[in-house]
Amino acid sequence: MINLDTPRKFKPLVRQAQEVASEVLRPISRKYDRAEHERPVELDMLAAVIDGMNDGNSEVGGTGATGVRRDDRADPSVNRNGTNISTCLSIMELCWGDVGMLLSMPRQGLGNAAIASVANDEQLKRFKGRWAAMAITEPGCGSDSAAIRTTARLDGDHYVLNGEKIYVTAGDRADLVVVWATLDRSLGRGAIKSFVVEKGTPGFDLVRLEHKLGIRASDTAAFLLKDCRVPKANLLGDPEINPEKSFAGVMQTFDNTRPLVASMAVGLTRACIEEMGRILQECGLTPDYDRPMHRQPHAVAEYVRMQADYEAARLLTLQAAWMADNAKPNSLHASLAKAKAGRTCVDVALKCVELAGSIGYTETALLEKWARDSKILDIFEGTQQIQLLIIARRLLGKSSAELK
Repeated sequence: MINLDTPRKFKPLVRQAQEVASEVLRPISRKYDRAEHERPVELDMLAAVIDGMNDGNSEVGGTGATGVRRDDRADPSVNRNGTNISTCLSIMELCWGDVGMLLSMPRQGLGNAAIASVANDEQLKRFKGRWAAMAITEPGCGSDSAAIRTTARLDGDHYVLNGEKIYVTAGDRADLVVVWATLDRSLGRGAIKSFVVEKGTPGFDLVRLEHKLGIRASDTAAFLLKDCRVPKANLLGDPEINPEKSFAGVMQTFDNTRPLVASMAVGLTRACIEEMGRILQECGLTPDYDRPMHRQPHAVAEYVRMQADYEAARLLTLQAAWMADNAKPNSLHASLAKAKAGRTCVDVALKCVELAGSIGYTETALLEKWARDSKILDIFEGTQQIQLLIIARRLLGKSSAELK
């Protein structure tokens, strides 16, 4: 049974993440928001510290996406708190500091989580310590991952990739990019596989860096793949096309990464709520939890409502991560967490700006920045609408063909 308290063995990790967020990330948050596309050099030393934490205790894991992997050997009779829980807890703290900074942290990309989810032992060893981004979205394919048009054709000992990828988080700074491509368009989603492409590979070219609404500290890249040759050994998962299982294996990546994105949203939501609480206190407004909300000032009632939504999002996220640690299917719960946390983060951030008035709308405070940062957390790794569709399919027992 899940215990809602922070596991004792993870408390030092959470404290370390809190210190990093408050002493390193938060102070330079506005600096790199203004200096879009400038690499946060302060994170290089921090990444080395995180690597040491990973090497020192593989059970606790680091503070990014690296190491998140479902343990299918877990004993169902034993409650296990592993790397999924520890990673989500640390991400919550770091994104209290700055979401864009977390996404800019070397060797802690979502591509690393994809590799950890489905790579074999040889691949895990070969790609260890390298920063991996993930490339799914295309100009004609956003939320519907099954509509991917980038192709992969086997040619001897290599796959030849052709296509275009956009909105690749950390794509410019990462060492590797996990590219989703189809082996045969006529076979639909069952032919989609993921390939690890090393930066500098001929035919894999950076086209541009995007200017964005939020998370400006993180680079977002677009790539063109033209006859890009990738070794067969860089294909993640089973190379055989199985219409019943192939795409499900690739989609397992999302079961691991969606709780991570939900954790980002939870951390940013808490930052907004704490700042709003401070502003209310300065105005002489303090919530009285023993009084009905309709008998308290409107701003206080909204504040309490935001706290309730935050707590629901946090608990759903921890549940999805705990299920992964204990080898329980968590596809439904990963989408529940992502949907609730993403929407809550946007709603809370915008409500805080509204309640704070001019204080929340200027660059003198971080509420303005957090409102811009929040929106991406409701979009990437599957939009709000896609999460609700997945949830409906799971609850109703419908396939993607039956419920679109």
